[in-house]
Amino acid sequence: MNIYEYITTEENAYRSTPVDLQGWEWSMPEHIKKGFYYKHGRLLTGNQDSKPVKNIIRPLLNLQYRTEDIDVKDILLYVENEEKFHLSFLVKKYHDDVFVQKYNLDEVWDDCNVSRIDLGGGLLKNVDQPVPEVVPLNTIAFCDQTDMLAGPICFKHFYNQEQLLVMADKGWGDTKNGATMSLEDFAMLSEANKDNRDDTKDNKTPGKYLEVYELHGILPKNWLNDNAKPEEYEKQMHIVAYYWDEDGNKNGVTLFKGKLKKDEELLKLTIRDKVEGRALGFGGVEEIEEDQVWTNYNQIRFKELLDGASKVIHLTDDKGFYARNPNMDNVDNNSVLVVEEGANVRQMDTVPRTTNLYERWDAELSAHAQVMASASDPVLGKEAPSGTPFALQQLVTQEGKGLHEFRRGQYAKFIESVYRDWIIPYIKKEITRGKKFLSSLSMDEMEMVGEQIAMNESLRRLKEKVLNGETIAPGEKEEIYTKVLDEFNKDNNKFIELLEGELTDDEITVKINIAGKQKNMPAFVDKLVNLFRQVASAPQLLDDPRMAKLFNQILESSGLSPIEFGALRLQSAPVQQPQTNVATEPLGQLAEAQQTNAK
Repeated sequence: MNIYEYITTEENAYRSTPVDLQGWEWSMPEHIKKGFYYKHGRLLTGNQDSKPVKNIIRPLLNLQYRTEDIDVKDILLYVENEEKFHLSFLVKKYHDDVFVQKYNLDEVWDDCNVSRIDLGGGLLKNVDQPVPEVVPLNTIAFCDQTDMLAGPICFKHFYNQEQLLVMADKGWGDTKNGATMSLEDFAMLSEANKDNRDDTKDNKTPGKYLEVYELHGILPKNWLNDNAKPEEYEKQMHIVAYYWDEDGNKNGVTLFKGKLKKDEELLKLTIRDKVEGRALGFGGVEEIEEDQVWTNYNQIRFKELLDGASKVIHLTDDKGFYARNPNMDNVDNNSVLVVEEGANVRQMDTVPRTTNLYERWDAELSAHAQVMASASDPVLGKEAPSGTPFALQQLVTQEGKGLHEFRRGQYAKFIESVYRDWIIPYIKKEITRGKKFLSSLSMDEMEMVGEQIAMNESLRRLKEKVLNGETIAPGEKEEIYTKVLDEFNKDNNKFIELLEGELTDDEITVKINIAGKQKNMPAFVDKLVNLFRQVASAPQLLDDPRMAKLFNQILESSGLSPIEFGALRLQSAPVQQPQTNVATEPLGQLAEAQQTNAK
């Protein structure tokens, strides 16, 4: 086969041949289609007025989006060099205040997470840009349905003419890159014959009729080099397009082809709840798919019951009455109707007797869906029954998020790998060129940076005085320190500058603090308030080493860091040195100031 026949054959097989999982037939394209339909409240057989849909999937998916989200503020970049570790602060501020905003990284991680939760997998593609691109799984033309990245993978795109012609910037349509037709010629040919397309094609969107396939994988070498042997293979990329001629025949052309490096990683896949033998994991839609199907069935039957109950039917044993009044629609109010002697007219009893059965089954299905999605009532935000202790409610909520926290940890590891392999090299490249940007510092950052600046500035001024032969007055260092610090603290908006070449040879690595921003803030504040009350009521207890040790254990058991609360320990009052008015030698004062700074 040539490459055009190969793509057509593999695409047909992908859509028609499911995977056999020990008797369970699973089709990846069908899985993706059902996930899209059910999430948006659509029926595979078509939505109709006679088939009501109660979407129980969407709210549970929204819950998982929130609880398994990774905040870009939790992504910590730092310099892996002991001597330059202080530069980690500058790298993080550049990442948070410049890089994330410029390239909209939040949207990338959110879109990938939605795909991962909905369908059991999220796919990213390296597009030679600072940030990767999220690949919609429904654009996959074919792949290995047991292991998506184990074999060749092909994506199917639909472009309009403007979108296609822009691809010339990537070398598409250039004969130097193996193109058999220019982009302009292909667009014109497709435009002239677009009405000859097969009407059974999936794409029905007006304007986007240019069908382009993007193929990656280890493929026959002679698809790149006609002189290569058929049994030789190598890693390649092909951009192939199809058009229909005047006779309605499908023809293929190459717009780009090239060899890829063996170690070049173009795609990264994250799997949620892995299923052995499947390319995608157990997604959020699939886990409550059965509950959704039977909920819809229940709604349809309940509607039929209500339709019957809403009808008003009259019974009579007077045949003449029926002949005179075949229906009661035209009978005016206060009309007098004649009934034969001994006969009567009565209304038929259509009151439904089984509504409680439908309601009970509906509640059971909803409850089961919540269990499958790990969405207990407190996690969903539902109010607890009256009389529920606060501590118990807090514990139930925390336990209900356990599975979601586990999945967040898995997703965080995936994001770390993307940063290491694809994103950090771009950040490092931009930083080494030198950057100056405006940043808003937090209170902790203001304290840390302000102390360093004030200390450095006070020492610099003292050094100048010493070199000029001037005398340093007692307390002058503290006075300069306080003045500089007060000036710095007037505003938390600061310009930060990274010097050109400052981090050229230093490694930048990444870790994600998934427990940081997503902590349960109400519970966290409650712990801090209780801690404050205890310390404020008996601060002298912390002077006892045994009590201090117990205090640290309480902090650790509460999920708090003892290091962050080390300042609460009462230290012994420093010994006051007697001050003297006798001026010492300038160099001696500088040495004393440097020793104080070192301490």
